[in-house]
Amino acid sequence: MVYKAKKKDLDSLELLLKELFTQEKEFVYKKGLHKKALKKILENKKIGRIFVYKIEDKIVGMVSILFSYSTALGGKVGIIEDMIVESDYRGLGVGNALLEHIMQYVKQKRLKRVTLLSDADNSIAHKLYKKHGMKHSQMVVFRKGV
Repeated sequence: MVYKAKKKDLDSLELLLKELFTQEKEFVYKKGLHKKALKKILENKKIGRIFVYKIEDKIVGMVSILFSYSTALGGKVGIIEDMIVESDYRGLGVGNALLEHIMQYVKQKRLKRVTLLSDADNSIAHKLYKKHGMKHSQMVVFRKGV
């Protein structure tokens, strides 16, 4: 079942991010750093929301949505981040439930658009995103650490 994350969930969320960052090519897990960021999101609803999937009181998946404002669309938009399902629980519909919940939340909040980034070779996730109506963008991501 999908629930809104709470501060008491921070340790579990950090463990999920540790697993996520071992899979993603551009990010490195740094103990404590990600927990601080998660706490900021939980404390400030203007930043975003975090949702978790629980099986028998164990958090086995998470997804977050961060808010921004689009001049192109003239309204609030969302960026989906940190979508992860613990490896032992994949294939059970957890990712599908998390994404479905986020899409319902986006509609409820009347966001103009939702965007997410994914590793180029994560074809299983891409299939899930397409199932939920997301389309591949022609935009290219550039980054620079500052």
